Amino acid sequence: MTVRSQLLKGFLDGCVLAVIEKQTVYGYELSRKLQESGLPDVPEGTIYPVLLRLQKQGWIVSEMRPSESGPNRKYYSITPQGGQALALIRNEWALLSVPLERLLKEEPS
Repeated sequence: MTVRSQLLKGFLDGCVLAVIEKQTVYGYELSRKLQESGLPDVPEGTIYPVLLRLQKQGWIVSEMRPSESGPNRKYYSITPQGGQALALIRNEWALLSVPLERLLKEEPS
């Protein structure tokens, strides 16, 4: 496992919730939106366990909807609890990102 994938693992729930907060999406569409956001190395196989975990936590819900091209798709939307969790994640990110940037920023010796 690369350093990038290890770091991303810790932030993936928040990233998934942030995408779903903007619009209801199905799994493949979610994967595509993450890639478009600059996270090309999030495989689809990683997304579905995250979705299942978020659903078990009550942070998202799913519903089957007809697809224009093939079988029905499972669409995911955020719950009020998921919105609260995302707000906490955003708050923690705000608290952590500044000192992490300061600590990890490469400075000349």
